[in-house]
Amino acid sequence: QVQLVESGGGLVQSGGSLRLSCAASGITFRIYGMAWYRQAPGKQRELVARITRIGSTNYADSVKGRFTISRDNPKNTVYLQMNSLKPEDTAVYYCNSDGTLPWGQGTQVTVSS
Repeated sequence: QVQLVESGGGLVQSGGSLRLSCAASGITFRIYGMAWYRQAPGKQRELVARITRIGSTNYADSVKGRFTISRDNPKNTVYLQMNSLKPEDTAVYYCNSDGTLPWGQGTQVTVSS
């Protein structure tokens, strides 16, 4: 069955870095555009970054210049490198393909000031 498993979150100080991973199974990963989303307490889930099948990327204005999305098709994995983290980046982070796949459990990112 289709499964997305996010990992790499944690507690980090403001200005720090984290690298998130999302391993996909049960799909032909290389044909999917993938994206990272996040949901902070009391807020709606929002799009953070997207990468197409051929590697084109786009980002939410709030993370441009700080976050980088990438993918490794042979490993069925999409990554999110997060630098210069801010307290407002605190959220549960998820990967998906425009919400067309079953959501994983997400990975918690907490940035302390």
